[in-house]
Amino acid sequence: MSGFALRVPDHILAQAKAAAVEEHVSVNQLLVALIAEGLGHRRGLRDLQKRAARADVAAALHILDEAPDVPPDEGDELSEARTDHR
Repeated sequence: MSGFALRVPDHILAQAKAAAVEEHVSVNQLLVALIAEGLGHRRGLRDLQKRAARADVAAALHILDEAPDVPPDEGDELSEARTDHR
């Protein structure tokens, strides 16, 4: 494992210390976990962007156009705020 000096603004360090206490871990463990989580999120987002760039929007819309027009299952209804989708 390598060492790395990280300059952190005081207000962020205070939040990290409080979160570490809540999680019963060291500040170092918390920051390593958050960095790993952030890198995983970033990697996942880039993978999705690459897949989206290969997408055939016309083909996807055609598939949706072929879907039957049936009412949604109970509990799958759109809320009133989301009914203007098309």
